[in-house]
Amino acid sequence: MIHHVSISAHDPKHVAEVLAELMDGRCYPFPGGVADSFMAVSFDEHGSMIEVYPENIALVPGRDDRQVGTLKDAKAGYAPFHMLLSVPVDRATVERIGEREGWRTRYFGRGAPGEKPVFHVIEFWVENRLMIEVATPDMVEEYTRVIQREALEAAFGRHVAA
Repeated sequence: MIHHVSISAHDPKHVAEVLAELMDGRCYPFPGGVADSFMAVSFDEHGSMIEVYPENIALVPGRDDRQVGTLKDAKAGYAPFHMLLSVPVDRATVERIGEREGWRTRYFGRGAPGEKPVFHVIEFWVENRLMIEVATPDMVEEYTRVIQREALEAAFGRHVAA
């Protein structure tokens, strides 16, 4: 289970506020020692949270026995990162929030090209540069039916990494 994740943004406070709105939660300053960082907290039973750092910050391994550190002035841009975020609001609310922000927000089916989608998500492009797949309660049901051992092994067989 993923309980929290960190992302970067041009405007971390605003992004954390918007994500908190999607999650029906709240935005708070992030107490991790990185200036201008915020967290969107959902208040669900899992402690789900998204940390939002300034775009010029990178996390780097600590030296010797020290914990994770930060690197300032890191290069920003597109990243291969994305996540699926389940939210307690409906599709119209997600699309309204995306439209209000001017962020690309589109509903898509996921699955093999040319075949019927196996589940659906809303691509929610934070600041039009970082994709979060948003799933409303009905979309989460589709996703969780598909991402089960029995369903995956029926579709792909039992594959073991070498």
